[in-house]
Amino acid sequence: MPNAKLTDRFGRTVNYVRLSVTDRCDFRCVYCMAEEMTFLPREQVLTLEEIARVAKTFVSLGTEKIRLTGGEPLVRRDILELVKEIGGYGLRDFAMTTNGSQLPTMAERLRKAGLKRLNISLDSLDAEKFSRITRTGKLSQVLDGIDAAKEAGFEGIKLNAVVMKGGNDEEVPELVEFARKKKVDITFIEEMPLGEISDHDRGEVLCTSDEVHNIISQRHELVPTTEDSGGPARYYRMSDSDIRVGFISPHSHNFCSTCNRVRVTVEGRLLLCLGNEHSVDLRRVLRSHPEADDKLRETIIGAMDLKPERHHFSSEGDVQILRFMNMTGG
Repeated sequence: MPNAKLTDRFGRTVNYVRLSVTDRCDFRCVYCMAEEMTFLPREQVLTLEEIARVAKTFVSLGTEKIRLTGGEPLVRRDILELVKEIGGYGLRDFAMTTNGSQLPTMAERLRKAGLKRLNISLDSLDAEKFSRITRTGKLSQVLDGIDAAKEAGFEGIKLNAVVMKGGNDEEVPELVEFARKKKVDITFIEEMPLGEISDHDRGEVLCTSDEVHNIISQRHELVPTTEDSGGPARYYRMSDSDIRVGFISPHSHNFCSTCNRVRVTVEGRLLLCLGNEHSVDLRRVLRSHPEADDKLRETIIGAMDLKPERHHFSSEGDVQILRFMNMTGG
């Protein structure tokens, strides 16, 4: 039965899926993973064919938006083949979150393969600070990647910045000006308490969306808009620019009541909420039924009853979830 609707116990329609294609990354961002990471054995990771099966099954259940995430999705071998496959499913929105490092050589091929939009992480415009936050990243490479994405003609490009007090919060005005100059949207994100880290105390560095909003408002009046990207961001506009400024606020402005998304982790766990451990093992279903997707559909539909009403992130820096963001995808 194509185009069925996935609905949870609270009446929310789930039509947005984030698919993690790898837990590996060429960066080691301080808020995302430990400096010395142990990655999953190959046999525990979904194959590209299995990821495509999951994507196609979700589309048959009414999914309108798919985002490919990682780790860094562009370090996955043959990722373009997966993009080309999913790009042919007729989605309303097909996007990818990337650190931008591989875009100088891959942006045009991604667009031609059917990808519509890109979210590019950019936490600092200072090369030394960027290197400190990402541990292994080069700012120049990412800036070249942003330019390559613009030249490739993507329908939408958005910058993502995780703001940390005492880390990069003083750069908020500069990041906004950069986005205005490049004519791309920018979203500021509160750090989420996922995974044990040693680099900083999350409770001490939490910079709320209201604080970031106040910083920007000293230079630009932000006018709220009802525009919806299909995700958790709240958007604002400025009278003298066409770009949007977004805020994702898991701590200060809980967005659970309108949550329309689920995640599939790199090892095939259907994660019903980023801030909870409610999950279903899709890898077992995929490998137990390699020829038919009926059981996969049935499992996904049944899993909707596990989707919790909300998450409960602490603003004190406490870790509720032990898995790192690279395991889940952004």
